[in-house]
This record gives sequence, C-alpha cells and structure tokens, in this order.
Amino acid sequence: MTEKTTNAFSRPLTPSTELAAVIGSTPQPRTQVTKLLWEYIKANNLQNPGNKRNILCDAKLKAVMGKDEVTMFEMTALVGKHLS
Repeated sequence: MTEKTTNAFSRPLTPSTELAAVIGSTPQPRTQVTKLLWEYIKANNLQNPGNKRNILCDAKLKAVMGKDEVTMFEMTALVGKHLS
C-alpha cells in the first residue's frame, strides 16, 4: 500500500495496555487488530458453542470488553476505545 491510499482503517493505531495484553503492543491497523483478536479468540476457544457470534471473555478480554460475553458486532466498537 502506498502512502496515498492510507485511510482510517489502514493507519496503525497504538493499543491500550489492556488490549496489548491480547494482541501485543505494536501499533496495528484496525483490520489487523480484528484479525489478531479473532486469532486469540479461536486459539483460546472463546466462541460461545451455542452461538458462534458471541465471544466468551477470559480475564484478558474482559479487561478490554468490560463484560463476560460480547457479540462480534459489539466487540468492534468496544475495541475501538482501546486504540489511539
């Protein structure tokens, strides 16, 4: 990607301390943050078996999301608060 085509989604953002515990502290574009979160969720078997659209938060994810279970749509909004 060239500098000319950089947009809000591809601009690297710095994760908060809580989010860095899940995805690492390297600044990442939003798209990569979402990809890394899904890798973490799948690696730790955190999808609700009864409804795969819901994520069951472990201690690290709960620090980011603020609750025990979130939908994948809520997740995007909640994670946005942890990027600067």
